[in-house]
Amino acid sequence: MKAQADMARAVPITLKGRGAADNRQGRFERQGREAFDDGWEREHEEERGPHTEVTLTQARSIISRNDSPDIPFTQSINPYQGCEHGCIYCYARPSHAYLGLSPGLDFETKLFAKANAAELLRAELSRPGYRCEVISIGANTDPYQPIERKYRITRGILEVLAECDHPLGIVTKSALVERDLDLLSPMAKKGLVHVFVSIGTLDHELMRRLEPRTSAPKRRLEVLRALSEAGISCGVLVAPIIPFLNDRDMEAVLERSAAQGAGIAGYQILRLPYELKDLFKDWLERHYPLKAAHIMSQIRQMRGGRENDPRFGARMSGEGIFAELQEQRFRLACARHGLNLHGRNQLDTTRFKPPAGTGQLSLF
Repeated sequence: MKAQADMARAVPITLKGRGAADNRQGRFERQGREAFDDGWEREHEEERGPHTEVTLTQARSIISRNDSPDIPFTQSINPYQGCEHGCIYCYARPSHAYLGLSPGLDFETKLFAKANAAELLRAELSRPGYRCEVISIGANTDPYQPIERKYRITRGILEVLAECDHPLGIVTKSALVERDLDLLSPMAKKGLVHVFVSIGTLDHELMRRLEPRTSAPKRRLEVLRALSEAGISCGVLVAPIIPFLNDRDMEAVLERSAAQGAGIAGYQILRLPYELKDLFKDWLERHYPLKAAHIMSQIRQMRGGRENDPRFGARMSGEGIFAELQEQRFRLACARHGLNLHGRNQLDTTRFKPPAGTGQLSLF
């Protein structure tokens, strides 16, 4: 009986449609929690599952700024905190700890929508000292996660940016971005938009385990086609590369994406900051127990013997033989399929004009 109880504590059940299996304690929480399965109504609980709760918030600011040397943008907007996509590897999960919530299930079920995002953005762009630089939308969590269908926070942000001719970049795993082609296509004609679609694997079963509530790989390839046909500069982000799990798919993803109209590409090696290390290891033990030790061993080899290396320049690509091999494979595949031939087109910052009705005079 004791052995069975220990096993129940050690291996949480897998919840359908969710990446995490429980609420691991955040690093700022003073009280610990321990899940225990006593066998009662377990089947009923699995069917019901944890529901998504959305809280509308009034943010105090909307544009985040960074000076990280290995991030290609200085400004970003995150319409939501938390992400219902439930990607188990998401490097944004630890940010939920700052809210007193778990980076586990809380991150994908207790979400916050910034109801005043468009209003705040209009105010920030109206400031006399505002300097126009590209804004990345969804740098932390996906701007087109499922709740965007109802709350339309991202849509409101795009409407303000389109009005001001402000350049922007988008990274998403969702086909919902097609809804906003009416805004993005005219902006693209002015050189104001890049859209990256993240595709880490073409394996549907693996994708459903890694990214349970995202659009299917085939559907994301269709999104690239729709973006390209709408005249929008688009690319593919092969991320994250997980050794012995999805690294075999890199060439296939790049080939299929180029065939659908992608002109640019990038990749990233898996990162495991803070609480994410334990969440990912738990996920491996539940889904790929025979591979778990091998995968983690290779990750440590790429991270100087650690499970995470936060150093700029190394955190995105890793180090060592495996990391060097991925870089070579990526470079050769891009050359073979005509990706990154001209680099990423620079978006136009000269067209920017403050929002209408702000009291500022136009320069021309």
